[in-house]
Amino acid sequence: MAQPSQAVYGDKIMTVEPFSVEQVPQQERHGNSFSQFTLWLGSNLTIADYALGFLPVSLGMSWIWAIIAILIGNLIGALVVGLCSAMGPAYGLPQLIITRITFGRVGGYLPGLLNFVSTIGWFTVNNILGSFGLHALIPGLSFTLASIILVLVQGIVAMLGHNFIHAYERTMSILLGIIFAIVTVISLVHWGTLSAYHPTHKQVGLSIMVIVAAAFSYLGSWGPYASDYSRYLRRDISKVRVGLAAATGSFLASVWLEIVGMFVAVFAAGHSANSIDALHSTMGGFGAVATIAIILGGTAADAINLYSNSLSLRALDVNIPRWLIVVFASLVGLILSLLGRGQFESNFDNFLLLIGYWITPWMGVLFADFYVKNRRQATPSHVKHIHWPGLISFIVGIGVSVPFMNSTLYEGPIAIACHGLDLAFYIGFAVAFILYLALKRSPQLN
Repeated sequence: MAQPSQAVYGDKIMTVEPFSVEQVPQQERHGNSFSQFTLWLGSNLTIADYALGFLPVSLGMSWIWAIIAILIGNLIGALVVGLCSAMGPAYGLPQLIITRITFGRVGGYLPGLLNFVSTIGWFTVNNILGSFGLHALIPGLSFTLASIILVLVQGIVAMLGHNFIHAYERTMSILLGIIFAIVTVISLVHWGTLSAYHPTHKQVGLSIMVIVAAAFSYLGSWGPYASDYSRYLRRDISKVRVGLAAATGSFLASVWLEIVGMFVAVFAAGHSANSIDALHSTMGGFGAVATIAIILGGTAADAINLYSNSLSLRALDVNIPRWLIVVFASLVGLILSLLGRGQFESNFDNFLLLIGYWITPWMGVLFADFYVKNRRQATPSHVKHIHWPGLISFIVGIGVSVPFMNSTLYEGPIAIACHGLDLAFYIGFAVAFILYLALKRSPQLN
């Protein structure tokens, strides 16, 4: 089928995106690398990052070690976002469709399904926090009605698609950046309270590993989405600039909000039921504005979750219009939000860790193929049903990492022997990466 010579979608913002998981035509390519900075900055100035900042304080960590762990975890996570974003211009495809080149069309169903579940989970997490925020802002508003309002807003943004999402995130990066800058200044004014904080936890090494894993799990979990938002960039654009812009925006936002979360956690220790009420009460007269920022940040992240969720399901060859998938996912997320709100605080950290367990082996295979084997000219239309080196390496990477896992749902024997040290992320990535390169040398599997 011949492609039209003129752009149909181009850079229009208020037009519903006509494309789904197919390759973006050259005449539709537009934008610049800075768009990746604003997108990932805006989408990470959000409630989940802020809530994660409460974890180091709950573990009784010192300021210095908590900040070091936050920096390390987010640096690794930002590197993942940058490397995945750089693939978008090269292929003009969503991330899970690019995965088919390495896993095969049918082989790619497994990571596609996992990401579909992950995006629904993240949507639910952010929607619960946002609903708490809206309720704190308007006490007479029920949690149910607050959830419905947020789902409608996020659903509309996701249905409009790629260009509107970029415009929305640009606006959020400016608005939220200003508000959280003020929140930071207000926090630092109370330096006496912050400096009086004393650590209570003596297992420093274990706590560092927990925070590194949690910070990486949050930021690294954007990896399976990343090229969804860079695939409209011109093929000849600098991939290094694209990757650096995405990594820098995501890193700055996540580190900043997690440290702000630590500040608020110290102020509100023992006085607030949840992280949203804590922010509202500790910011004084600015509390309402800060809470609005938390709510808006949630919509910024969830618009991306919903949009990429629709692409993930299409990657499973489910032939349903993208907008209809957004509606379905919104309803599922709303139901989960209403069912899960009472157990949110106890499930959040564990959910973060579980997300990372499948993502790191997936990254190991994908990065080995794209950055080492340099198979950048391949297209999903010419791949096998199953590309065995990729699928085998992915499954083995997950399997080998199981004994190293440590979560409230499961603790592997090696993690137990190491007094709770969780090495599953690193083991899963390394095994999948190395095994894929080894299996690619076998002519029987290729």
